[in-house]
Amino acid sequence: MSSQAFEIRSAQALLLAVALLGAAGPGRAASPGRAASPGRAQSAPYPTMAAVVEYMAADQNTEIALARSAAPAALSRDATILVLGPHGYETAVRGTNGFVCVVERSWMNRFDSPEFWNPKMRGPVCLNPAAARSVLPFTIKRTEMVFAGLSKEQMRNRLKQVIESKEIPALEPAAMSYMLSRRGNLGDSIGHWHPHLMFYAAKSDGADWGANLAGSPVLLDMQLQNEPEPLNTYLVPVGHWSDGSAATAH
Repeated sequence: MSSQAFEIRSAQALLLAVALLGAAGPGRAASPGRAASPGRAQSAPYPTMAAVVEYMAADQNTEIALARSAAPAALSRDATILVLGPHGYETAVRGTNGFVCVVERSWMNRFDSPEFWNPKMRGPVCLNPAAARSVLPFTIKRTEMVFAGLSKEQMRNRLKQVIESKEIPALEPAAMSYMLSRRGNLGDSIGHWHPHLMFYAAKSDGADWGANLAGSPVLLDMQLQNEPEPLNTYLVPVGHWSDGSAATAH
């Protein structure tokens, strides 16, 4: 397959996945530790938050390894590693290069996603220093609110307050991250998607990046386009996983 055909197929796959993920009705939040609803197997598979333990890894070392797999070892071996504990994210390893690797959970989806409470979702990501300072705080804040038992509407309102009060620093130039893990699971609708880089910028329709055009390697992720976070995420698929093995089109 030619590189151009590969890029087009990758773009088409992501756009379809984002469309599927976004075709949701509003869900209802629950307090941490609440048992899974017996209605999950029906039209709304994850209507409420599952028990906290369902979102956690079997052990800390497993999560550390998964977080590190988001980026090449040359970066991740010296990165700070966060793991999800019973009260939110905790620092498991203190790094030296300014990068931070973490495994995101399902509540980083848009609030009306049918998979907002999917306990199987695991999104290993490794953020560069600029993104660790100005993008990662949104992951930390959402997780804090989830563990505090806030409803989705309360979380949306709280995020708006956080942004207005400048509790989270403004987006820094050159903020980007790696998502190259072979073992990630981005949810039932997307699954194990292609390795890619993510670049963060102020919200726009993506035209200034040439995103989502036929043959363009740049994809605008619409996941948080209508959410309070004041940023766009641009994805660029790449040809290899973090371990150096070749990736095939998804």
